[in-house]
Amino acid sequence: MASFVSRVGNGLFNTASVLYFTLVVHLPAARVGVGLTIAGLVGLLAGVPAGNLADRYGPRTVWLTALTLQAATMAAFVLIHDWATFTVVATLDRLAATAAGAAGGALIARAGGERPAAFRARLRTFVNLGVVLGTLGAAFAVSVGTRTAYTALILANAASFACAALIAVRGLPDYRPLPRPEEHHRAAVLSDRPFVSFVALYGAMGLQYQTVSLLLPIWLSAHTDAPRWTVAAVYAVNSAVCVLLQSRIGSRVETPHQGGRALRLAGLCFLVSCPLMALTADVPVWVAPALVVLAVGVHSLGEVWESSGGYALGFGLAPDHAQGQYQGLLGVGFNTGQALAPAVLTTVVLGFGHSGWLLLGVFFAALGAAGPPLAAWAERTRRPNDDPAPTASVHPDETPLPDTV
Repeated sequence: MASFVSRVGNGLFNTASVLYFTLVVHLPAARVGVGLTIAGLVGLLAGVPAGNLADRYGPRTVWLTALTLQAATMAAFVLIHDWATFTVVATLDRLAATAAGAAGGALIARAGGERPAAFRARLRTFVNLGVVLGTLGAAFAVSVGTRTAYTALILANAASFACAALIAVRGLPDYRPLPRPEEHHRAAVLSDRPFVSFVALYGAMGLQYQTVSLLLPIWLSAHTDAPRWTVAAVYAVNSAVCVLLQSRIGSRVETPHQGGRALRLAGLCFLVSCPLMALTADVPVWVAPALVVLAVGVHSLGEVWESSGGYALGFGLAPDHAQGQYQGLLGVGFNTGQALAPAVLTTVVLGFGHSGWLLLGVFFAALGAAGPPLAAWAERTRRPNDDPAPTASVHPDETPLPDTV
């Protein structure tokens, strides 16, 4: 519920944020982009340190602190009037968001018990629903277009973080830190070469998210005569497939071995979907919408396999006592890929046209093919019985979430 509420707020804000900064605050679009890039890069620095704090003091404490900071920074956006203040507030917001991601990952590992990947897959279903509802609300405010409407969106997002924190305080147990071996240190994850390799692969494969959200809409607008409503259909199909299939597929992908195979299946889906997206420029206008729906449906199926494989490997390869640190680094890798995605995708694909789409599909397929051998390598480096099961460490006064949540 806490994740759902916070993501409703994200859907409200993310849909209209750039319009607010450019049309209401009157910042140049290029400077907004520079400020967001600075904020995104600096925000990456919080991942591993916040994860270490979650491992040391408990994930709920760090997550609540990060949510509180996000509520404060989000509310501060209504007060900005210049680029420097905007950049400072955006940077603080990204630092808090990165910390929340690291601590939230550790919290999911504890709440999910022996099946954290399956629990995370179910959680993503609710997260997607929250984003969809928030986006619908933002569409109404954008249509109004007044400063009051945009301010209401931002304050609603700030309130969503505060409400999420209150829900967590009342509904989540305060999981105690797990015992750490003597050889553990604050940068232990950086010496885990298989996991670092997985982080790099996962960050690169994460470019697929912006293939649908950024690249395809630009392609449809610039290279096809498809109706404008086709862009809306892209988001609707993508959200529907993820909501309907995430839990079903995610519940079958829990071990690192299964995660590696899931990444391979995802790569094959992307190998099919990317050329289909390119073909939308070569078909009659009445065929293009149907081809877009087919391409996005295949791509979204790949997205579900990719996220499920990432959860299985991300949780399954991390020692129980260092889930925060490992999830923090995983978040850094993913966010780095998202920061680079616009430049990489628009330069390669839009620059090379049809060949760029084919190269993108082959790139994703190659990354997916690396999933099974990487998972096998990582499993060989894990010592059996490195850690007790997460559920064995629950304090007697704590009540873990049931598996049916």
